[in-house]
Amino acid sequence: MTSPDSPPEKVSPVDLAELALVEAELDKRWPETKIEPSLTRIAALMDVLGSPQRGYPAIHVTGTNGKTSVTRMIDALLTALHRRTGRTTSPHLQLATERISIDGRPVSPRRYVDTYREIEPYVQMIDQQSEAAGGPRMSKFEVLTAMAYSAFAEAPVDVAVVEVGLGGRWDATNVIDGEVAVITPVSLDHAEYLGDDLAGIAAEKAGIIKKGREDAVVPRDAVAIIAEQTPEVMDVLLRRAVEVDAAVAREGAEFTVLARQIAVGGQQLELQGLGGVYTDIFLPLHGEHQARNASLALAAVEAFFGAGPDRQLDQEAIRTAFASVVNPGRLERVRSAPTVFLDAAHNPDGARALAAALTAEFDFRKLVGVVSVMGDKDVEGILAALEPVFDELVVTHNGSPRAMDVEDLANRAVAKFGDERVVVSPTLADALETAIGLAEEVAEPGEAVSGAGVVVTGSVVTAGSARTLFGKDPA
Repeated sequence: MTSPDSPPEKVSPVDLAELALVEAELDKRWPETKIEPSLTRIAALMDVLGSPQRGYPAIHVTGTNGKTSVTRMIDALLTALHRRTGRTTSPHLQLATERISIDGRPVSPRRYVDTYREIEPYVQMIDQQSEAAGGPRMSKFEVLTAMAYSAFAEAPVDVAVVEVGLGGRWDATNVIDGEVAVITPVSLDHAEYLGDDLAGIAAEKAGIIKKGREDAVVPRDAVAIIAEQTPEVMDVLLRRAVEVDAAVAREGAEFTVLARQIAVGGQQLELQGLGGVYTDIFLPLHGEHQARNASLALAAVEAFFGAGPDRQLDQEAIRTAFASVVNPGRLERVRSAPTVFLDAAHNPDGARALAAALTAEFDFRKLVGVVSVMGDKDVEGILAALEPVFDELVVTHNGSPRAMDVEDLANRAVAKFGDERVVVSPTLADALETAIGLAEEVAEPGEAVSGAGVVVTGSVVTAGSARTLFGKDPA
């Protein structure tokens, strides 16, 4: 077993070349942004693979914002409590292997390729069956999900921590029956796929709340861990829990953040969990939203272990776990003087959380934003949330074919920021150089740059591409 603290494996150029080949094959399939309300193909593939997703219990995470952060925190907590974990998240920041993690670390390119090649004949079989019935081939996300579940079974893992790709009810990950379903805050996003009705979106996400597995060695009731929601969303989620006879724990009622204090490199927390109060927790992440994510993750792990008023998880293990959390691309510092942060905020709620954290926890004399946004996002909403905190804005293109045209983005930015505060750079590398130069203008000649910052945001792709430019390894 590889320890999360052991040095990363060396990757050969041959393995990277084979990984690129596999990714090229997968990219010929339906993209992750195209979904069909059906689990038929992924369920059929799981059947021919021997139902690997039934070989371990799971914690299933959905919502609009915070899913990846909560999933990573749950993974860290389970690891500190001596469980071998498999984690799947999406999308990736830099390298596809990030989507399948075992022991808290992305699988190697070699293992990723081998996993794909092992299930490839069965994928082709399901492709043929679906096409013969007039349907599509399997989507890229369906194949990736099958790869993750197969890798977890082969490891084998003690527990899987699974982040939903899109929605919940019809998401490919939903062939797993999570003992614990976690619902992060639900808001409008992916309206072109999920609609613009909050209750309808909530109903899709509520689909991961299920009855407890009766075929488990020790049958247990399912538990839904629910973040604070708008009344209409909460009503839908609670109705679903009643329908499937799942227990419920709600943020602000059964668990909450009792206190948080800004600290160097993060924040100090006191959390009310299902099993009592957990004190002296250092979380190396910024923002009130991350404190609330920590509360949600703790409650999920408590529910998984059956913690309650008469049983609390080990305090020292919880402290160790939270202190070890690594969350790349979430207000992640990648440079000093001037400070450069990366953040994957890609919708208005995420942008508001980013703006709130920057306002509450930092005191920059000058803050420059670098933004590239996908064309299908609420660009005006994102820009409106960021306008109060950025002194100047550099708009650019992150290299994705889905990214908004730079000229179009610039026009929208000027409408929010004004012409004098917006600069256009054609590429992300150019934009970073420009933004750092603008930030450095606060320094007098010969003076060290301090009190200036750059924040790169607008998309997971933007944050990931910037991470690569700064020489950071996938995590």
